[in-house]
Amino acid sequence: MEKAMWWLVVAVSMVVVALAPPQAEAAISCGTVASTLSPCINFVLYGGPAPPTSCCEGIKTLYNEATATADRQAVCSCLKSVASSATPVIISNAAALPGKCGVSIPYKISPSTDCSSVH
Repeated sequence: MEKAMWWLVVAVSMVVVALAPPQAEAAISCGTVASTLSPCINFVLYGGPAPPTSCCEGIKTLYNEATATADRQAVCSCLKSVASSATPVIISNAAALPGKCGVSIPYKISPSTDCSSVH
């Protein structure tokens, strides 16, 4: 379950990374991603009609913090580091988060995402 929670945090962070506009350099750590997105864990693991408000707030916070390309790529890398241990259900639940939180990203959340193409 711990791996699944980590995957959730990383998956949500990828959404945030895709939305942030490029600016100055400063990579966000995986620890920051995990703590910011921790309210999303139960939704990613078990699904449901809507993620908690605190989850969506975390997604939006991370989005606002991921202002540089390096930030967005760092968040993406956190996602990829745990993607190999995620089940298809967890990936699907994580991929649903942006839309359920009213955030639009330009790519699908997937373990095969090329983080170097995130700008």
